[in-house]
Amino acid sequence: MTRAPAFHRRLGLSLAGGIVLFDQLIKFFVTHTLQLQSRGPLGIELLPFFNLTWTENRGVSMGFFYAETELMRWALVAMTMAIAGFVAWWMWRETQRDDAVALGLVLGGAIGNIIDRVRLGYVIDYADFHIGEWRPFLIFNLADAAITIGVLILLARALLLREKAAPKESR
Repeated sequence: MTRAPAFHRRLGLSLAGGIVLFDQLIKFFVTHTLQLQSRGPLGIELLPFFNLTWTENRGVSMGFFYAETELMRWALVAMTMAIAGFVAWWMWRETQRDDAVALGLVLGGAIGNIIDRVRLGYVIDYADFHIGEWRPFLIFNLADAAITIGVLILLARALLLREKAAPKESR
């Protein structure tokens, strides 16, 4: 039993590290190789429903907590670092593999975006899914996708496992 949580921890940390690495490599590619920031508001159309579009996100999810000043920027960095620290602590204590994987996704995404915010003052977003003019999502990046998928896994597992556990308790 003690060996499994250590493996899950390494798995979650490895996944987090991979997310950070790929997130930063993609951001380097869109910034320096494609020079996406100079491509205009439509960016580069890859598919009829997907563009690479440059956006400097100075807030957090869905533009909340927009950092207009340097003080607000660093407060946002501190807040997101505290959340990432909590996620790392949770993952360190986690005994379920699937939860450790989900937490690794969240942690890797958070760290990827923290690096941008510390280094640049904003998070680089570039993935633009759309149907015609309608955009069901804001422009996002790999780190954002990892955070979202990780949170959805945690929520689904919490809801599904809670419902399965309820009949066992009634016996």
